[in-house]
Amino acid sequence: MTVHTILFFFVTATLAISQQLNRVWTDEQGRKIKASLVKVEDESAILLMPNGRKIPYPIAKLSRNDQAFIEKFQLERVKVKEGEGAKPADNFDAPWPDRISYDGDPEIQTVKEDADAKTFIYESANYRYNCDVRLSNSVVKGFAVMFEATHQFVRELPLAISGGVKQEGKYQILLFETEQSYYSAGGPPGSAGVFIGGKNIVMVPLTSLGVRPVGSGYMLDRDKSNKTLPHELVHQLTPDNYYSHGSVGWFTEGLAEYVAVTPYSYGNFNVKTNFKPIVEYVTSYGKKGDGGRAIGKEIKLGSLRNWMLQSYASFTSSSQVNYGCGLLITNYFFHMDRNEDAARIKNFLKALNEGKDGEDALNVLLDGQTWEELEEEIAKAYSRKGVDFTFSK
Repeated sequence: MTVHTILFFFVTATLAISQQLNRVWTDEQGRKIKASLVKVEDESAILLMPNGRKIPYPIAKLSRNDQAFIEKFQLERVKVKEGEGAKPADNFDAPWPDRISYDGDPEIQTVKEDADAKTFIYESANYRYNCDVRLSNSVVKGFAVMFEATHQFVRELPLAISGGVKQEGKYQILLFETEQSYYSAGGPPGSAGVFIGGKNIVMVPLTSLGVRPVGSGYMLDRDKSNKTLPHELVHQLTPDNYYSHGSVGWFTEGLAEYVAVTPYSYGNFNVKTNFKPIVEYVTSYGKKGDGGRAIGKEIKLGSLRNWMLQSYASFTSSSQVNYGCGLLITNYFFHMDRNEDAARIKNFLKALNEGKDGEDALNVLLDGQTWEELEEEIAKAYSRKGVDFTFSK
């Protein structure tokens, strides 16, 4: 890949994403709103509002220009998928990892540094970092370890997580010097990073990586903890089949939360000891008193069937409860279900890969049980751990 090609990609990708996220949408009656296009689900555009809420809007009720924009968005997504997507992998028989240790050298390569164009491009083994300021090799290497360790963690989970799309052999990351430049490019206000599914790109302000200016350069605070970035990287690597109806929401967010909450320290994820941090994160404010879902230890969820089948927009409308419960229930199927071998969740994912979705896929997860029986099993398993689940119709 030539320097000119890389520069062209960085500039055009940034512009395209900015237009996508900062778009003014017009309905058939001429009313306008400013929102970000997250994805297309069924016949609706999922729009991210300035207040952080995601809402579905019927595509048929948008203006012709907006409908054409969505069509182009979908076509670009197909083109990306037909590029350098990861080959399907089946590691369902592999053991569940106790610890992930990234011991390698990220081997940072400086691809481009152009101060006039504010284009600085660096690479590690699996990622390309497109930044708007110059960074030292040591700083890039410091945060690249987290990216590469997360990649290793996701790939080693015995869940056939072989998604993600590389462009010219790398996953694309856009880095911004300040939070304001990140927001100006379309990053959701208040967020620490975002995955743009249509472009298969993660956008991150450097502050989220612990990178801060010192004198004429930058330094990395390796003690800075951030759960958002591993969460978004999981989304970048999750196969499209896992975003099917009946799985999107509770499982896709539960999986991302599972990786993000697992204790991490410079290249190492301690998977074996992640249960207590998971419960603390969901029920309170986390082990260190920050960033938790804080939904308490008495959880009322309603019907498990309806909860798993709700739309993604509905799921995100109550993010604290739903993300927290998504993590607990996903963790149940990973480590607490029956023989503690994750057999049912693996069969469920295999069903998704075979094209099943909705009730058909969830029937595989039930494996002959009724919904009431499954609810009772989950409630009993967590009750022994001090968390009380109440399911109701």
